[in-house]
Amino acid sequence: MTPVALDLPDFPWDQLAPYKERATAYEGGIVDLSVGSPVDPTPDVVRRALAEATDAHAYPQVAGTPALREAIAAWYGRRQGVQLTADHVLPTIGSKEFIAGLALWLGLGPGDTVVFPEAAYPTYELGAALVRAEALAADDPATWPASTKLVWLNSPGNPDGRVLSIEQLRAAVARARELGAVIVGDECYAELGWDAPYDTTPTPTILDPRVVGDSLTGVLSVYSLSKQSNLAGYRAAFVAGDPDLLADMLAIRKHTGMMPPLPVQQAMVVALEDETHVRQQKNRYRSRRNVLRTAFERAGFRIDASGAGLYLWATRGEPALDTVAWLAERGILVAPGTFYGAAGAEHVRVALTATDDRIAAAAQRLASAGRVAGG
Repeated sequence: MTPVALDLPDFPWDQLAPYKERATAYEGGIVDLSVGSPVDPTPDVVRRALAEATDAHAYPQVAGTPALREAIAAWYGRRQGVQLTADHVLPTIGSKEFIAGLALWLGLGPGDTVVFPEAAYPTYELGAALVRAEALAADDPATWPASTKLVWLNSPGNPDGRVLSIEQLRAAVARARELGAVIVGDECYAELGWDAPYDTTPTPTILDPRVVGDSLTGVLSVYSLSKQSNLAGYRAAFVAGDPDLLADMLAIRKHTGMMPPLPVQQAMVVALEDETHVRQQKNRYRSRRNVLRTAFERAGFRIDASGAGLYLWATRGEPALDTVAWLAERGILVAPGTFYGAAGAEHVRVALTATDDRIAAAAQRLASAGRVAGG
């Protein structure tokens, strides 16, 4: 038998090595906008909670402490208007492990289809590859085949920042239920909306009653605190929705020992209950986004979608790697849209996750490039 690892694609970011080397050589150093990894400090209130819980001598609960499950349910009620109980939620060790593993845990295999967005985070396709299921990038629910067993939505989208409306979410859920498929909304950027009305409220969740009706059957929402709370290093996330599906996931996770560390669980409770730091972080990203968007547009780029999330989806109407190379010559590293599927052939993804001084440096370099191009 061939080890499954041999069938996996290369890790996309390894391909950026020569461009990173070129950007690093630029006078003043690299401005790395290629990865959405937080650069700002974890909020003090969260760090204190973690420190106070470090006497974690016993095994933590896979299901999460009662306080954590209640905090997750309360967050959905307060921020999304969705009424859940502790049976509707489950903590995860970051969101990526759940996304990569769900097809396996649902028992999918050859002959089954996993659907995901046309411009998509690579882990959805990876999950399909791990079980040798068919991977299909398709935004239109009408095109999802009868073999579909798992559907991933991503709103706000990574890489493109697209936000799905209640109507679009409802149509997707209806089609998934018609096919007998599980459908999951990956919603980790929900608190980072920029265009009205999501500049002041979270973007829609797949669990909204206007989407699912009076039943959560077959529907899950995945959320992460990495972005809103700068907890990427904590691996702090959760899934919510269909209690029967979550009971099955809990049983599997107990057997495999997938236990979020107890100090992290306590930190999550505090992060979920404190909204002040979330507003502060959003304001930081808003400021950086405004600087970068203006700079890229003045340098001749068009910004598509990008109404929410941590990225600008930018294009100069040329092959993505040509744009990556052009920016690397100016000391700026971005991710080519080709990392996210054929839909990104002429786009690059520009992350907002750099410090204010590096964002300013990128803007200055783009302004200089624009002056040169304009004569």
